[in-house]
Amino acid sequence: MATEKCQMRALILVGGYGTRLRPLTLSRPKPLVEFANKPILLHQIEALKEAGVTEVILAVSYRADEMEKELKHETEKLGVNLIFSHETEPLGTAGPLALAKDILLTSSEPFYVLNSDVICDFPFQELEKFHRNHGKEGTIVVTKVEEPSKYGVVLYNNDGCIESFIEKPQEFVSNKINAGLYILNPSVLSRIQLKPTSIEKEVFPYMSSDKQLYAFELNGFWMDIGQPKDFLTGMCLYLNSLKHRDPSQLYEGEGIVGNVLVDPSAKIGKGCRIGPNVTIGPDCVIEDGVCIKRCTLLKGAIIKSHSWLSSCIIGWRCIVGRWVRLEGITVLGEDVIVKDEVFVNGGQVLPHKSITESVPEPSIIM
Repeated sequence: MATEKCQMRALILVGGYGTRLRPLTLSRPKPLVEFANKPILLHQIEALKEAGVTEVILAVSYRADEMEKELKHETEKLGVNLIFSHETEPLGTAGPLALAKDILLTSSEPFYVLNSDVICDFPFQELEKFHRNHGKEGTIVVTKVEEPSKYGVVLYNNDGCIESFIEKPQEFVSNKINAGLYILNPSVLSRIQLKPTSIEKEVFPYMSSDKQLYAFELNGFWMDIGQPKDFLTGMCLYLNSLKHRDPSQLYEGEGIVGNVLVDPSAKIGKGCRIGPNVTIGPDCVIEDGVCIKRCTLLKGAIIKSHSWLSSCIIGWRCIVGRWVRLEGITVLGEDVIVKDEVFVNGGQVLPHKSITESVPEPSIIM
């Protein structure tokens, strides 16, 4: 007799104010900022749904109404029930699990926990299988990075049983780090109190010393896209992954170079060179002779003729004038106007500003 698939749940740690992704997060909560033309959070929810998750708890501390309004429609279409768990004070990365305890304990099935900044080839099905096979309390997804000294490193044996964690190691011990994705049994909740707590520092080390925590190695790409530089790197990795998974989603046409994603409602003029690694959102207008590479353009942005953009995020409804040059991880907040023939290098421009002078050195423009 076939057993019915058990109901799986996930908790996404939405938390903070998204300060690292300012000026974009001054207009929208970070999980709603579009990454590759859909809210960051929606990438995660769609992947969870594909793995059989029917209920997603969002651990939020502010602007929850906005998220609810924006996401409800999408999640209803997916058939995912969205539950908001409100923190009145920041509870770190473990406290929110204690706060949602009553919901999580209504099922004996394991549940997923995700950091909302993570984008990757989500391995939820394989992760669940691995977790059920070893039968212990928890599994952490680990990923390989170039510079492990920036992160906490995870050490584990050949079976995947975690032996220890080393915070920002100064000399090389391993290049495998915690990827911010977990699957945990409800029994883990007895280890967490309802107060500000770090799951990485105050829960996982104890689980590991009890031999109850395993590591699952991620094969595909991974990025924490919580700041502009990494947001753009993550976009490049994502577009490359899309090329292999579903190349029909990428845009092809005259003047298109490499991996480019274009919303069908966007308009591109003549004689442009777009790519590699460009995402163009809904209702964007790109006039003739524009060159864009390694950039994200959010909904309603207008780029006037003969401008040149490299490594930029152009916010909602911005207008970039003619013969403008923007580069060096320049981020324009919502509704910014850049006048003709201006040069901006590494500018972080707050919403509703007008830029009339060049900005040759990286700076915040208020």
